Amino acid sequence: MARTVSKLFDSYSQAQRAVESLEQAGFSSAEVGLVSRYRDDNTLADEASGTTKGATAGAVLGGGTGLLAALGVIAIPGIGPLVAAGVLATTLVGAAGGSLVGGLIGAFTDYGINEEDAHLYSEAVRRGSSLVTVRTDEARASKAEAILNRLKPIDATQRREAYVKSGWSKYDPASKGYTAEEIRKERERYLRG
Repeated sequence: MARTVSKLFDSYSQAQRAVESLEQAGFSSAEVGLVSRYRDDNTLADEASGTTKGATAGAVLGGGTGLLAALGVIAIPGIGPLVAAGVLATTLVGAAGGSLVGGLIGAFTDYGINEEDAHLYSEAVRRGSSLVTVRTDEARASKAEAILNRLKPIDATQRREAYVKSGWSKYDPASKGYTAEEIRKERERYLRG
């Protein structure tokens, strides 16, 4: 039986290291996914790719090996362009085409993430975090989780509590993605807290 392991990272470079570590451990692009809208060089996905509104799949953003060499840009209604790779990129193309209700929520739940976590992950991506996922059998899922945990992902419970404390209850697909400045302020808030 397949299980999906998902971890959020505030640092895009951490998410990249997570993907590279998973690939070195033998996980394939058919198992690993990455989605983000903000890179550590203060560049949003739409700025990095030059995509236009309404695009459903955009330019490939090189600059890596393996899965990271095939990063593409996908525009999700509401949130805007996302950098995506691996199996999540394929799932998100369906969401961009409108076949999945709620864009990210639908894509994530279709991928095997429970709805409550899908709301959290969607909101975190909207606010500039990166999501790394692995969908594999139970034995290998434990290995993937150990690899991801070594790279110090966001504590999802604490992040959910912080969002709720600020008035958030669930992801709103009509909400716009954070700007680079809003993302910077958001990260500073968590560093202080």
